[in-house]
Amino acid sequence: MASKLLRQSRLRALCCSHIRSTRFCNTTRATYAFLKFRPFSDASSSPSPEKPLSHCNTKTNTVMERGSTSTSTTPPNPSSLKEPELAKFASIAETWWDSEGPFKPLHVMNPTRLAFIRSVLCRHFRKDPNSARPFEGLKIVDVGCGGGLLSEPLARMGATVTGVDAVEKNIRIARLHADLDPVTSTIEYCCTTAEKLVEEERNFDAVISLEVIEHVADPAEFCNSLAALTVPDGATVISTINRSMRAYATAIVAAEYLLHWLPKGTHQWSSFLTPEELVLIIQRASITVREMAGFAYNPVTGRWSLSDDISVNFISFGTKNSQ
Repeated sequence: MASKLLRQSRLRALCCSHIRSTRFCNTTRATYAFLKFRPFSDASSSPSPEKPLSHCNTKTNTVMERGSTSTSTTPPNPSSLKEPELAKFASIAETWWDSEGPFKPLHVMNPTRLAFIRSVLCRHFRKDPNSARPFEGLKIVDVGCGGGLLSEPLARMGATVTGVDAVEKNIRIARLHADLDPVTSTIEYCCTTAEKLVEEERNFDAVISLEVIEHVADPAEFCNSLAALTVPDGATVISTINRSMRAYATAIVAAEYLLHWLPKGTHQWSSFLTPEELVLIIQRASITVREMAGFAYNPVTGRWSLSDDISVNFISFGTKNSQ
């Protein structure tokens, strides 16, 4: 008990040593002390013929990524996307690989998201982070793959990748783009949902779902599905947006209405989750959060970087409790 308290005390102290702003330091210290895990900074050491879709059930409702739309005729399940959001994203579903289009923010943020994923997975699975293919031997599912923006680089890093999305159009776009490269053509794209994969008793070493949970109707049920897909002691990575006033000002007012980075109405502030809420939900699904990081945008360089500031965009890494 004494050693555990000492480690927590050190984490709280380390957290604030990396923050410039005194005001933010106080907020972050309280948050990390409540959540009882380490911030990312403390842990870091360093055209082909179209193939047919996978024979997955296409009559599903959960849409796992921005831009996804559903054509399902089956009753919605607890973690299905809210119906008003289906029409909202339908008009931009074909622009996944347009780096200057509606998904430009994801294209720009992708290298930073991958840096976090590479770091935590290499550390957890004891892989060489300097290897060109550090994920060799790992089975990873990208829940909410959309057009495959994350699935493709994961495959290039050696992982056996399954990308799932409930929208057939998204899967077709992802498949066509992946087939342009022999390395990414090995990705298994499946028009289905996390819930359906659970029913099929699929399991993966790592389950990743980025910028998705804020779009589902029942985050708790969604996380239960993610946990069920994760092998014991496997990894779960989730990213989303904090329900803070700063997030409202930047992710909605600035990004959607002033800078026009995203279509208006892309996000609903009330659907965001605070880090505390996400951790509690994940813990109830038998996932222990180990690390968390924020994303900081530099308007001068136009680039994103990892930060201990989780007041807006943040990403979490957890492990499934051994059974």
